[in-house]
Formats: sequence, structure tokens, C-alpha cells
Amino acid sequence: MMRSPPPPQSQSNSNYGSPYNGQIGGGAGGGTFAPAFGGFINDPTAQMGYQVGKTALNAGQEYMEQNINRYVSISALKHYFNVSTPYVLRKLLLVLFPWRHKPWSREQRPSHATPADASNYYFLPPRDDINSPDMYIPVMAFVTYILLSTLLAGLRGAFHPEVMGLTATTAFVVVLLEILGLKFGTYILNISNDSQLLDLVAYSGYKFVGVIVTLVISEILNRGQGTGGWVGWTVFGYTFMANAFFLLRSLKYVLLPDSSNATPAGSGMHTVARSQRNRRTQFLFIYSYVVQFIFMWILSRQDGSPAQIKTAAGAAKGVVGG
Repeated sequence: MMRSPPPPQSQSNSNYGSPYNGQIGGGAGGGTFAPAFGGFINDPTAQMGYQVGKTALNAGQEYMEQNINRYVSISALKHYFNVSTPYVLRKLLLVLFPWRHKPWSREQRPSHATPADASNYYFLPPRDDINSPDMYIPVMAFVTYILLSTLLAGLRGAFHPEVMGLTATTAFVVVLLEILGLKFGTYILNISNDSQLLDLVAYSGYKFVGVIVTLVISEILNRGQGTGGWVGWTVFGYTFMANAFFLLRSLKYVLLPDSSNATPAGSGMHTVARSQRNRRTQFLFIYSYVVQFIFMWILSRQDGSPAQIKTAAGAAKGVVGG
């Protein structure tokens, strides 16, 4: 009687030393990769290492924030970078065309809705108030100024490795001198509020917007001859006057709070004495017109002569090397 051949022998014992030891099957009950990986995650040693790393990271972040907060408040800086795209566009137009803008006062809101805490007010962030100063536009304008100056030098055929370094150094020195001057001014004018100092630093960076416009328009109209001639001076005169008018009207509510207005208590807009008000008025005029004219002229001074640029760069390199 014929019978079917016997079934083949199981090859589980002849897997030629497979590293998976016969557990390659990927069925519902045959796969062991997921349990092995899950076992690694649930391993007490791995969890302890994760907790130690997380604790060390939090401790390092807290240490850095504590040391940085000695000089500047991180939470205050976040307020100045709380911007939106519509705000940036409207603010740029306001800096360049400030003549018909009203009102210039900043908007305030009570910090709590309860009547008991109605005396505490805070200024709205830049994204919610066009009159609020920000640091996003000044920082971006600072970087754009350096790159634009280097690009214009290259278009004139006067590019050399020292151009970007000299431009960045000049801009940085101008900003540093202005911040030191503002710090000295706040000491003389008895301004002890840190937020007012940050407002002044933010307002000081808007000049780069006018400088960039001066460089671009002068380069186009002068056909690569820099900011010299009557065209360059005309564009520079407009951007300077627009920036000065913008600062004069904006800083008035920072340095010269109006006592006739009904300013809520606790809002930070305290009135000042008559003698102190006169000193702040003089400081506001000198800063908005005299100081800004000098710094904007230095930053917008662009000569289209490659020979003069290379000569100036060579002299500066010789001074540094000597």
C-alpha cells in the first residue's frame, strides 16, 4: 500500500548559527524586536540616565538665565521680540513716513480684571501696538546694513576681504557709543526704570532703516557713485528728518510723560518735576537731531571710488597691524 512520504524534518536546529536563534518570524507572536526595544526603554538604568541628563540640562539652563538676568531681563527681551508680519510692515512705513501719524501714545491694559488690582497696568507688546518699540527691526536692519554695504562695494568693483569687517566694526562701535551715551543720559536724567532704558536702546536702532534706504536709493540714482552729490544728500536729508521726527514724537512719552493726561496709577508713566522736564527736553532734542545726524552720516557715508576705499582699508589695516 502506497503512502505519502513523511513530512520534512524541522530545520530549527540547523539555522547555521543565525544570530536571531530561529526568532526571525514577524508574525503576531513571533517577533521579538519590539519587546527587546521596549525592554531597553523600560530599563531602570536607562531611565536613571535620562533623568540625570534632564536634571543637568535644566540646571544649566537655570544657571545661564540667572547669570544673564544680572545684566538684562530675559522676560523683558521677549516682550521686544513679540512681533508679527503686519506689525513689521506698518512699523517700517511709520519710521519712513511719520508725518501724519496719530496718536503716538502707547496702549496700556490692566494686568488683572478684578477692581482691586486695577491700579496695575502694562504696555501691550509690539504685535498689538504700533507705537510700542521692538528690537526685531533694529537687529534685522543692523545685519542688513552690513550685508548691503558689502554687496554695494562688490557691485562697484571695490570688494576686498576687509570691507565686511570694517563695516561691521563701524556699525558696532556706533551702536556701542550710543548705548553708553543713553546709559549716561539715564543716569543724569535720573531714569532708574530698566524698561525705559530698553525702550531707548530699541529706538536707537531704527536709524539703520533710514540708512539702508539712503544707500539703496543713492546707489540707484547715482549709478554706482555712492551717496555723494546732491542726490545722496537729498535722500539722506529726508531719511534723517523722518527718523528725527519719529524719535522726537515717540520718546516724548518715554522721557516726558504729560501730567495733563489721566495716566493710570501703576502704569510706569510718572510725571517729572519742571526742572527735570527741561533737562529731559534738551536731552531729547540733542539726541534726536544732533546725535542721530552724526551717526547716520557716518553709517551712510559711501564713496564710489574703489581707489579711495582700498586706500582707507589699507590705512586701517596698517594701523591694526602696527
